[in-house]
Amino acid sequence: MTVITTIVGNVGKDAVYKEGQSGKGFVSFSVGASVGWGEKKETLWFDVTKWNARPKLAEMVLKGTKITVVGELSTREHNGKTYLQINAQTVDPQSRSGGAAPQEAPTDNHDSWDSEVPF
Repeated sequence: MTVITTIVGNVGKDAVYKEGQSGKGFVSFSVGASVGWGEKKETLWFDVTKWNARPKLAEMVLKGTKITVVGELSTREHNGKTYLQINAQTVDPQSRSGGAAPQEAPTDNHDSWDSEVPF
């Protein structure tokens, strides 16, 4: 069974670009995403790997950058701890100044929704 998920969070440390034995590049980094609210709010950490990536992606994925990742969710066990992993299909970093990165899709203007609701 494949579980595809979307994570929106902040990069925990600068991404690293490496090349595998086949010569294909990949980028790896961690993303922290908050869940819950109030006193029950916590951060889940995900180890993200984007295969067939170019070095330019690692230059854009920097610590603190807000990012959206879509990919296959899995877990791994190590020394009694469970780690969440995402094999990324898409990685969409936003610029550090708060604006959208050039490759980000435009968002809807939600302010106009109130005038369109028929009730």
